[in-house]
Amino acid sequence: MLLSLLKILFFFAVVLAIALGAMQLSETGQTLRLEYAGTEIALTPIKAIVALLVLMVLAWGVFKLLGLVLAFIRFIAGDETAISRYFARSRERKGYDALGEGMLAVASGEGKLALAKAARAEKFLDRPHITDLLTAQAAEVAGDSARANATYRKLLEDERTRFVGIRGLMRQKLEEGDTKAAMLLAQKAYAIKPSHKEIQNTLLDLQTREHDWKGARAILKDKRRQGELPKDVALRRDAVLALQEASEVLAQGNSISAREAAISAAKASPDLIPASVLAARGYIAQKDPRNATRILEKTWSVRPHPDIAAAYAEIVPDETPNARLRRFEALLRKKPDHEESRLLKAELLLAAEDFPGARRALGDLAETHPTVRTLSIMAAVERGEGADDSVVRGWLARALTASRGPQWVCDKCHNVMANWAPVCDSCNGFDTLTWREPAEKGTTTVVPGAEMLPLLVGAPGKTGTDERSDGDSIAAAEATPKPAAKTEIPDVAPGMVPREEDYVEVEPASTVTTSEAPAGDSAAAPMAEGDAVAPNGKAPDEVEFTPVRPDVEPLDSVQQGQSTSKR
Repeated sequence: MLLSLLKILFFFAVVLAIALGAMQLSETGQTLRLEYAGTEIALTPIKAIVALLVLMVLAWGVFKLLGLVLAFIRFIAGDETAISRYFARSRERKGYDALGEGMLAVASGEGKLALAKAARAEKFLDRPHITDLLTAQAAEVAGDSARANATYRKLLEDERTRFVGIRGLMRQKLEEGDTKAAMLLAQKAYAIKPSHKEIQNTLLDLQTREHDWKGARAILKDKRRQGELPKDVALRRDAVLALQEASEVLAQGNSISAREAAISAAKASPDLIPASVLAARGYIAQKDPRNATRILEKTWSVRPHPDIAAAYAEIVPDETPNARLRRFEALLRKKPDHEESRLLKAELLLAAEDFPGARRALGDLAETHPTVRTLSIMAAVERGEGADDSVVRGWLARALTASRGPQWVCDKCHNVMANWAPVCDSCNGFDTLTWREPAEKGTTTVVPGAEMLPLLVGAPGKTGTDERSDGDSIAAAEATPKPAAKTEIPDVAPGMVPREEDYVEVEPASTVTTSEAPAGDSAAAPMAEGDAVAPNGKAPDEVEFTPVRPDVEPLDSVQQGQSTSKR
């Protein structure tokens, strides 16, 4: 506001000064006298000023005429373009002005104005490599993809604009979703300018999408050599690409090359869990348990993971539970306080039927960090120690609504994937998967109404005899058999994290209670109300309980009867 007011005041001041100067000159009686060759010319001040302006215009015309005469003389002397260059100067000036205005219009997003300025610049300038570029960019801003495509193809004819044309066509193919054509164009652009950062990143991204791991590794090598990537980042990403290349080679049947690639990937990045597992399994296939053990223990010391434990178990697949527990001590000592180590030790103790030891190994994880795995282990411990079925069902009911625990989560889009992959399925991010627990709640699929299951089947840690208030009604309820609710438990190998598809429905073992001895058996001792009767007629203290692990389905009644008869 103040600046506008100052401009207006300055304008009026200039107009007032000119008016006062004209009045002063008109009132002056003196005249300007010019005398030449006996002729005298008398001019008043106003006439003198007008004559000066006319003289300036005439001088400008004279100079222009002299320039035209000189161009004509050069044309006669043999310079055929002298006259055309003379008239082209003004055209170039107009053309460059239109070119500048068109570039500003493109930068401001005014597509139609940019196209108009590009057409004007093309009319006045004989610079197709410049005007075509402006036309293509203006067409992109205006949304005319067909015209932009045609103009970019024209740019391919000139070596000076060939790279720009390829890059423009590549970007159009990316917008259309044609990744194969875009990758071919990116390869051509990379061959012209190998150090172009945008082309490097685009080509690397397209190669990982199309599973061209060998080409992607070459791009990473160039980026590292040119200083575009830090050394540790380049080694990590190269290890990821080498691992995926090894997986595809292994699928084709070339186990030797796959093992070598996996070993090199594990050495380059010890925290890359899939590489260590693949390398260890390659050693196992070659009957080399020593190196397999060494590489798995090294990775476990960096980052414990269930897949490492599963591969560690494959080294000696036929060993007894007690022997496996002793062998796993060397692995567990690498990270004894880690949550994964505590869970693994609890599972190994469950397999060895050391239920108090499994409870001690698990500690307070079921309360401080309740997951499907920890709660399933607690259910197995309670079953193995002979707890009431309501206690076991209570733990399993809590597991239905608990977190799945750590999973492969994308750091960019937070997508949860069942298995590790170098590229995220959702956002196509490269090397963005991290083994951690999803931050957002609700990533676990919950059965509708599962929140009420702990109230229906019994809370963990409480038995049915603690809540009896009416003995007759409870005895009558227990005398009538009721169908047990089905529960879900994970069916995976020891040390593996269960996925959604690993859960199977099982029917928990039923408990039959009675308040008197069976009829016709006078020798049978009377049983207290609530005492359980085993299927073979033995008392609970005389029955050997078959441990139920969280990753194995319970044995059916036939198998349980066979195991009891054998014992």
